[in-house]
Amino acid sequence: MRIFEQIESQVRSYIRSFPTVFTRAKWSTLYDEQGKDYIDFFAGAGTINYGHNNPMVSEALIEYIKNDGLVHGLDKATTAKKQFLEKLYYTILQPRHLDYKVQFCGPTGTNAVETALKIVRMVKGRSNVISFTNGFHGLTMGSMAITGNAFYRDEAFINRANVTFMPYDGYFGDGTDTSLYLRKFLEDSSSGVDLPAAVFLETVQAEGGVNVASFKWLKDVEQVCRDFDILLVVDDIQVGNGRTGTFFSFEEAGINPDIVILSKSIGGGLPLSLVLMKPELDQWKPGEHTGTFRGNNLAFVASTQLLSYWDNGDFSDAIRYREGVLKEKLEEITNKYKDLGVEMRGRGLIYGLYFPQQGFSGAVTEEAFERGLVIERAGAKNDVIKFLPPLVIEEELLRQGVDIIDESIAACLEKREEMMKGTYTNDS
Repeated sequence: MRIFEQIESQVRSYIRSFPTVFTRAKWSTLYDEQGKDYIDFFAGAGTINYGHNNPMVSEALIEYIKNDGLVHGLDKATTAKKQFLEKLYYTILQPRHLDYKVQFCGPTGTNAVETALKIVRMVKGRSNVISFTNGFHGLTMGSMAITGNAFYRDEAFINRANVTFMPYDGYFGDGTDTSLYLRKFLEDSSSGVDLPAAVFLETVQAEGGVNVASFKWLKDVEQVCRDFDILLVVDDIQVGNGRTGTFFSFEEAGINPDIVILSKSIGGGLPLSLVLMKPELDQWKPGEHTGTFRGNNLAFVASTQLLSYWDNGDFSDAIRYREGVLKEKLEEITNKYKDLGVEMRGRGLIYGLYFPQQGFSGAVTEEAFERGLVIERAGAKNDVIKFLPPLVIEEELLRQGVDIIDESIAACLEKREEMMKGTYTNDS
């Protein structure tokens, strides 16, 4: 690990949580240079929904490169892009009766958020936008301005004007309907909240601590947007692409966003980011919003293959089955350690275990890594262990991974008890 400490910036993050050199990966397992294997409950922060080195992708990429397919194309027409757009339209959009234009932007999620911010302000001629407490939308200037976590917002002295934060569903913890809170501020011309161009939201706040919005709340927020001529933007970067059981996370809520933002798993592990917008919002002049990597031909090839998982309903059924396994196992842990005040939350194959004791979740994930599980934390205080396995994970590995968390909690409790007795040493 010396070269990373010597050369790489202090800003490096996940390498600190997972201090080993990974050399290869397959499906839901990672392998390091010492030959140790790790179950992956991290999935590249939601980028590897379809597994590491999925053979469908690997074989298609090898064939494309062997045939000298374009790797870089700006926004020129290529065979890879044509096939991707056709697959996206006929497999995803048309069956769901979704009428969207597709805009390719820079390669990461925050590029798509910046693009959406620019679109909504241009179309509506208003500067203000609404975001929600605990939301995470990226770390470039515009997306950082609509991100709630102070850890990220404090890292740069930028102009954070033209954003109003409202309480997310369940924020007050007392059953308060925060959609009514939003409506009241918009109805009152003296509230100090300027009429926004758009509302940006995540149906499940992944980085925010796996906070799950109810379908009713989502529908009520959509109605507020319609009543006040506000655009509704759903950030589906981490919880889209099947993470909640359907391709888009908002499908079961029955809402119809004006704009949808996709990245992470849409590229099959390769950088790809795009904005879906209703046709009337596509008011750009040619070249008005551009970028060198607006589209990625290798990612088009990968995504075209992976979208085949959605040719029928079998994949959704398989995700829901795995959710049942995961939920049952986590309920057992919640009941087993109820004295810790642990809480379970989630939907589909994104779940979280909240531990109120400061630092305990970090101790558990560190112990889990030593036992062969890669898993991260979320929430404003990093107090939620976030379960984000690949959607294609084998049931046996899914069960083994949760068992490692169970064992790690027990080990951390034992260490804490030994420390209280004064008998714990680093060699224990």
